Amino acid sequence: MPLARSMAMRYRRSSEPFEDLLQVAAVGLIKAIDRYQPTRGAFGSFALPTIAGELKRYFRDYSWAVRPPRELQELTQRVDRVGSELARQLGRSPTTAELSSAAGIDEEKLLDAIQASGARGAVSLQAPSGEDGTVEERIGNHDGGIAAAETNVVLDALLPTLTARQREILRLRFEEDMTQAQIAAVVGVGQMQISRIIRQSLQRLREAADAQAPPPGTANS
Repeated sequence: MPLARSMAMRYRRSSEPFEDLLQVAAVGLIKAIDRYQPTRGAFGSFALPTIAGELKRYFRDYSWAVRPPRELQELTQRVDRVGSELARQLGRSPTTAELSSAAGIDEEKLLDAIQASGARGAVSLQAPSGEDGTVEERIGNHDGGIAAAETNVVLDALLPTLTARQREILRLRFEEDMTQAQIAAVVGVGQMQISRIIRQSLQRLREAADAQAPPPGTANS
């Protein structure tokens, strides 16, 4: 078990509880015991690769909150190992170029690996965020498109109450955002007439909407 504990300490990361790593290392130790034959030399030399392999499989298969492709997982782990060793040698965090060169990969793949490392952990929606509130309360924004979609559904049912000319003028005004003067030039009538048609059309739509609305107190019946 001291050997298993030593290997667990070597693979210890802040995101993984040490007790979990120790259990994984112990499983590797048991596998090594089952497979060991005295003819294979010293037990410690035989057990170390087995325990290390069990720890590596654990990080590869079970320690990701969101699991990226296997190749990217292995690349991320290699970049982590190289980055830790390089930081120890330099006495500081390595630059992207230094890490890319030491890992033997181009910077684009390096950035993919660094980004994928964020998939190892997940933050609870109930975790505090800022001075007050939780993550859940701060994600997402009001989607005005939902209200717009509901409005469009209502308008689709009401527009047939207008003439084709009235619908076209409203489309030019509110979809194309044309001024009344521009609409007048397109339709071939005066601006005052366009203004009157818009007012009359909107009034007609309001009357049609009121006519289709259910009587008060019957909406949920």
